[in-house]
Amino acid sequence: MPPHRLIPLIIATALFIENMDSTAISTSLPQIAADLGVEPVALKLALTTYMLALAVFIPVSGWVADRFGAKPVFMSAIGVFLLGSLGCAASDGLGQLVVGRFVQGIGGAMMVPVGRLVLLRSVEKSELVRALSWLTIPALLGPMLGPVLGGAITTYADWRWIFLINIPMGLLGIWLAYRHIPMLKQPVGPLDWRGFLLSAGGLVLAMSGLAAIGSALVPRAVIAGCILAGGALIAAYVWHARRHPHPLLRLDLFRVPTFRVGVLGGSLFRIGTGATPFLLPLMLQMAFGLDPLESGLVTFTSTAGAMVMKAVAPRIIHRFGFRPVLVWNGLVASLMLCGFGLFRADTPYPLMVGVLLASGFFRSLQFTSINAVAYADIDQARMSQASSLAAMAQQLSLALGVTIGGFALSAAGRLTGQPGNAAINFTFAFLTVGLISLASMRQMRRLAPDAGADMAGRAEAGREVAEPKVEARPQN
Repeated sequence: MPPHRLIPLIIATALFIENMDSTAISTSLPQIAADLGVEPVALKLALTTYMLALAVFIPVSGWVADRFGAKPVFMSAIGVFLLGSLGCAASDGLGQLVVGRFVQGIGGAMMVPVGRLVLLRSVEKSELVRALSWLTIPALLGPMLGPVLGGAITTYADWRWIFLINIPMGLLGIWLAYRHIPMLKQPVGPLDWRGFLLSAGGLVLAMSGLAAIGSALVPRAVIAGCILAGGALIAAYVWHARRHPHPLLRLDLFRVPTFRVGVLGGSLFRIGTGATPFLLPLMLQMAFGLDPLESGLVTFTSTAGAMVMKAVAPRIIHRFGFRPVLVWNGLVASLMLCGFGLFRADTPYPLMVGVLLASGFFRSLQFTSINAVAYADIDQARMSQASSLAAMAQQLSLALGVTIGGFALSAAGRLTGQPGNAAINFTFAFLTVGLISLASMRQMRRLAPDAGADMAGRAEAGREVAEPKVEARPQN
């Protein structure tokens, strides 16, 4: 099998187990909470801990791969992810589950970015688009199968099997990586250890404090102390990065307008979507009385909409350009997210499924546009740093979405005086995260009308209109 097919399929094993695991656990949250003897909202710690581990360790993944070689790092990362999976399956308390998810996050932080690095360095540029298509399809199958498989396991077996079903696929990935992944070891300078410790410590403390807001398990003084200490360390990193010749995260990249809008605006939009895998299964099961399998069959349609989008997104962006798509599509996607809160137990299933299908389409189109425009004006010399910073911001925003969604749900219960599973509480929670996503439109409107024209494939058309007498140059 040629490299542009074989290597993407090997990397896709890592993406598949990561995406399937994350979506399957979301569907099973109520049953996991019941078995562990905690409130379902408290399990947001298990979700945010995983995403926090990704955000902390993703920035060093490229340096580690160059220093020790892509093959052993990729294989070891899958092994660490599987070790965390075993820890989650053996959990008999929330603390053990959180630790297991953190170990999974460490593996995931190295597993997926290093896999993509292998792909970019192993496949010829002429075959890169085809290789990425081979990589994307298995990666999207995970989120499609995860809710249904997780619901079926939880309904007819034990939720712990969710963390065990990825073991065979992970072991297969390790074996295939050993046989076919190249070493790709390159000379690299010293790691910015001070920057890593400052950023990692700040993120862990700040996000842990935010995730614990509203929880009765952690004293308020501890929560406030974590947030303040984390903020102080993050501020210290900003001071450090401005003076270090090769900082771990290059904050000067935010001076590039398209990167700033793509990362900051995209982070606001992702806060809402990050809350959806947490809030939607809880609403379907706790408020509407669906079992985990029924809930999974409803929620997986959102990913099906995302898969449909993959075929048409380039044509939409080429036709309209980045700025109109990001503004108007983001508006529709955010309003549809608010609309999830209008679902009720008697809402017809075809209507619910149709809304989720359309929402997945618009949301995925927004993600595709955000991810592309962020790199429109980044040169190759800074691409690795830009990718690490954007990936870290993405994981932080998703974790923050779960945190805000859980806090809004708890606050709504206190304000309305209704039980935690009342539908009106979910209405308030979805409205909150939807409006935060809607706030990203202010950033999107700051894009120049021709932002990312070369990447959207609109630059040549614009030049032909502006200079009709100039003969078109051949395309490379």
